[in-house]
Amino acid sequence: MLSKKIEKALNGQIETEAMSSQFYLAMASWAETEGLNGTAAFLYRHSDEERMHMLKLVRFVNERGGKALIPALGQPPRTFKGITDIFQTLLSHETKVTGEINKLVDICLRDKDYTTHNFLQWYVSEQIEEEALARTLIDKLNLIGNDKGGLYLFDRDLEGLAATPIEQG
Repeated sequence: MLSKKIEKALNGQIETEAMSSQFYLAMASWAETEGLNGTAAFLYRHSDEERMHMLKLVRFVNERGGKALIPALGQPPRTFKGITDIFQTLLSHETKVTGEINKLVDICLRDKDYTTHNFLQWYVSEQIEEEALARTLIDKLNLIGNDKGGLYLFDRDLEGLAATPIEQG
């Protein structure tokens, strides 16, 4: 059985994951309208992945005797300065999500809820991967600079990354 404190914290993380999904969906839509189809495919996939993270939390809260709350979401940004801005924003967002996951883990340890702590270890590992991927993509964009041919290849490579199956966790 979840304590009310942990249930509230998990519902906060449900909102964070839902907002992440919407945020990446907005980025994907922007990229698609800018002719960056590979980037759009990558971000659409990323949006779906964030939704899966949310659903995993919803099911966990409900299975543990809590009540998962589906949040109302605010409007995500509609425009971005460019592709580098997209991935810098993505990294900044993922770093923030990592902080939220770490706070959740801390609450679980203080309350001695080792079941929820164990469940959250998947999210801890996932955040390491998310941040590393964003940093790698930013590094590649920095190498490309203003080279249109490099941007074309980068976008095409992202399309290949988007074709890999989403982990169900």
